[in-house]
Amino acid sequence: MAKNNSENGTIETRVTSSHWGAMEIDVQNGQIIAARPFHKDPNPSGIPAVVPAAVHHELRVKQPSIRRAWLNNRDRAGRGDGDYVELPWDEALDIAAAEIDRIRQEHGNQAIYGGSYGWSSAGRFHHAQSQVHRFLNKIGGYVSSFGSYSTGCAQAIMPHVLGMPFLQYTYDCQESWQSIGENADTIVMFGGINTKNAQVSMGGVTEHDTADWFAKYADKGIRFINIGPQRSDGIAGSEWIPCKPAGDTALMLALAHVLESEGLSDRDFLNKYTTGFERFRPYLMGEHDGIAKTPDWAVPLCGVDADTIRDLARRMARGRTMITTAWSLQRAEHGEQPYWMSAVLGAMIGQIGLPGRGIGYGYGAIGGIGKAMKPMRGMTFDQGQNPIKDFIPVARIGDMLRNPGGRYEFNGETKTYPDIKLIYWAGGNPYHHHQDLKELHKAWQHPDCVIVNEPWWTATAKRADIVFPATTPYEREDIGRSGMDNYLFHMPALVPPQYGARDDYDIFWGLAQRLQAGEAFSEGRSSGDWLGHLYQSYVEKAQSAGIDVPDLDELRDRNWVELPIVQKEYVPTLLAKFREDPEANPLGTPSGKIEIFSETIAGFGYADCAGHPKWLPPSEWMGSADEQAPLHMVSPQPGDKLHSQLEAALQDNEGARPETLVINAVDATARNISSGDLVRVFNSRGACRARAKVSDDILQGVVALPTGAWFGDAQDNIDQNGNPNVLTLDVGTSQLGQGCSAHTALVNVELLTG
Repeated sequence: MAKNNSENGTIETRVTSSHWGAMEIDVQNGQIIAARPFHKDPNPSGIPAVVPAAVHHELRVKQPSIRRAWLNNRDRAGRGDGDYVELPWDEALDIAAAEIDRIRQEHGNQAIYGGSYGWSSAGRFHHAQSQVHRFLNKIGGYVSSFGSYSTGCAQAIMPHVLGMPFLQYTYDCQESWQSIGENADTIVMFGGINTKNAQVSMGGVTEHDTADWFAKYADKGIRFINIGPQRSDGIAGSEWIPCKPAGDTALMLALAHVLESEGLSDRDFLNKYTTGFERFRPYLMGEHDGIAKTPDWAVPLCGVDADTIRDLARRMARGRTMITTAWSLQRAEHGEQPYWMSAVLGAMIGQIGLPGRGIGYGYGAIGGIGKAMKPMRGMTFDQGQNPIKDFIPVARIGDMLRNPGGRYEFNGETKTYPDIKLIYWAGGNPYHHHQDLKELHKAWQHPDCVIVNEPWWTATAKRADIVFPATTPYEREDIGRSGMDNYLFHMPALVPPQYGARDDYDIFWGLAQRLQAGEAFSEGRSSGDWLGHLYQSYVEKAQSAGIDVPDLDELRDRNWVELPIVQKEYVPTLLAKFREDPEANPLGTPSGKIEIFSETIAGFGYADCAGHPKWLPPSEWMGSADEQAPLHMVSPQPGDKLHSQLEAALQDNEGARPETLVINAVDATARNISSGDLVRVFNSRGACRARAKVSDDILQGVVALPTGAWFGDAQDNIDQNGNPNVLTLDVGTSQLGQGCSAHTALVNVELLTG
């Protein structure tokens, strides 16, 4: 700990970790007064600057608060009215525990939905998702969710194609930046790779080095090609091939047609390592439907010139090529198709499993992908076993609340939506990441009770019946560690809990005790005891792997340590081992090979996801001739924060809200819009304000409005802050994946007057 004296008192400086990297925090008189990036970070994020204002913000939830109408008569129809009564902790916990118990007794635990997202803290113990799920499991279970908004569609489709869980492939089985730089001469980036998204990573990314790797690639003459609607989605130095949203699959099919028609397909690879190409080829060549998927066919669908497609296909086949596919491509209607088709492309050029080449998913989506680390597990707060087997695909919460008892298809199964009477949410804001928010607001009125643990009055907290004020990561002790990072942090409690806040663990312990599950939840340990217990298990696992780490007291003194776990020598991935010997190392698919045609998926009989990849038009396009919504809107991650975190303070900055809409100069001129103008973005689902930024770095016919602005009053005719999810489409990607379709949205834009 560094100390400096000033006229206002001693300033103490400590390092802590976050999902956007390590930070040096200055504390004076019990207040965080400044935050800076960690000195060892070569390209730090600018996010830390807003931390002091957010921690001490007026919009903190100060005391346990219960919505007045619900407290008086259990009214559930007025969520979002903002009239709350503050109560003492014991009284509020008593009321919440009694309501949880009533619902358990009257409806069973299958009427409880445990909502959470894992991004609330980089700390290993105070991980809100683990905390709320452990609590609910110890009191009888809950309806859970499958997947994430980031990758839910990919998590459903890719095990059918590559035979392993998608996240296992993403985090454990992909080529490193070093390997790509040593072995590839071309990186084809569908959806791009950018430093904006790479500034965050689950559990933290201490050294932001994505841009440095690409600078090295440029020095070596490696070409990296950004294919997508925005130039800014490509890292500095990228070549840009503008491509329409929803057109990627058509472009990939056209590339495949060139490979096959010009004899560039790697037949040996297809025969030895894949199955089903002979079932896919007739569709590709137009033998079944009379439509050959040529470059000329693809031009109106993807917007890419036919000669550009031919040249790219030839380079991919004749060079040493890495194909990367952004997470954003599967967050759209029929998002299964570009993911499946990119694997087919990689197979057709025969480079899957070669060092630094083949296919990759999510590079640049978070900062940790591409870093080569020796695996070090541990420090996971056990959630226990969930006795309730019901679950929903995570992005289908609106459908679940609207249609209790309704039947739907998911990944080959016919399932039934449960009738949810209680939602308990901790560590997330669904009014940030869900689609069609006005409809979600209506559906949110259905349960008997909504309980939220939250530091700030987010849109979700404002729509809860019971709100417990939770601490931020700066008000509690924890350990920061990510499997994709080579640093270990002690995260000290920098300031006391603000106002009346308590840790999630203490909140759930208090509820568990009232529900006769206190011992089962705590196992007799305080939060400090658990931290020591989890860390000791981590030390033992590290020692067994031959890696020395300090004990907890020493780590507290040192604050952080750099771990000797960076892998500089090439380590063959699972696909490399499969390529070397497919008989000894089969994939987990039914055939043991890469499945270009899947008998399993074909057997589901889904019209929106056939047995091989296809181009399918989004339903939103059916009205594309409608002049009311001629522009395709994409809603990328924000650059000034993680999701909607820290928004309480960011929205105070002059000119920061409403959010900025990027629009092409031609589209702006047609609407008499200039940079800086306030505009109305609208479609049949809703409208929001935005501040225009006119740019030639976005494709004509496309606009981009980042997520993260807090959703306002659902009764307003226009969302004042610029949340794009008042405009997005709340439908599943397909019956197979049922992921979110955030990037399938048509809108119009006009100058805002009045």
